[in-house]
Amino acid sequence: MSEFALELIDISCTFRAREPGATAYTAVAHSTLRVGAGEFVSVVGPTGCGKSTLLNVAAGLLAPSSGAVRVFGQPLQGLNRRAGYMFQAESLLPWMNALQNVMLGLRYRGMGEREARLEAEDWLQRVGLGRFADRYPHQLSGGMRKRAALAQVLALDPDIVLMDEPFSALDVQTRQLMENEVLALWAQKRKAVLFITHDLDEAIAMSDRVVVLSAGPATHPIGEFQIDLPRPRNVAEVRNDAHFVALHGRIWAVLRDEVLKGYAQQLKES
Repeated sequence: MSEFALELIDISCTFRAREPGATAYTAVAHSTLRVGAGEFVSVVGPTGCGKSTLLNVAAGLLAPSSGAVRVFGQPLQGLNRRAGYMFQAESLLPWMNALQNVMLGLRYRGMGEREARLEAEDWLQRVGLGRFADRYPHQLSGGMRKRAALAQVLALDPDIVLMDEPFSALDVQTRQLMENEVLALWAQKRKAVLFITHDLDEAIAMSDRVVVLSAGPATHPIGEFQIDLPRPRNVAEVRNDAHFVALHGRIWAVLRDEVLKGYAQQLKES
């Protein structure tokens, strides 16, 4: 078995222009990114640089214009069925309660109703929603909806977890609770995680490794940093660690210019 759970090798993604005479747009260019089995990798970069594009390639939702995707050493063809995807946007179906939402993926996988119900109830308990199984999404707070979405993904027991800025809409306190919850659940089974975030503090606090992307267009990795802070970690407390502060300074020194380039590009296009 490959030591890498996920490999994006020399990936480029170019999108055709819709309007006549407009030029094609290359979102990602010659990007290579690997996630080891059991490794937690975060990707940071300026707004609009192509982070989510790479995640969609990893999920098999988007075929790259060139390059190769490998999952545990095997070429990816179609959807990545060994991955679970936690989206930034709400992913719960509003006409289903929390239990039904978590059961849904299990039922699609062919699990019997009784077994799926027991599995979904167990995962709702794990994320602290055992008493809210019958609540519909509009009856849950933002943090509770994120917990239900997390249970929905992890109940499928994916070998790879893809997360696209899942906590960006939460308040600071709820966000830190969710970050610690994810780390605790990850520590139990050590799945491979590819985590997209704008928040450098979040990336350092949670990860084994942080990858920095350049500003777009034609984004590509420009820096890679091992995060050698001891585990287990409390994301609020670890921010006060002197080594955390030093890592933040090193990574920000690489990221800062790209953020300014991305901001300038947005002003130019607006």
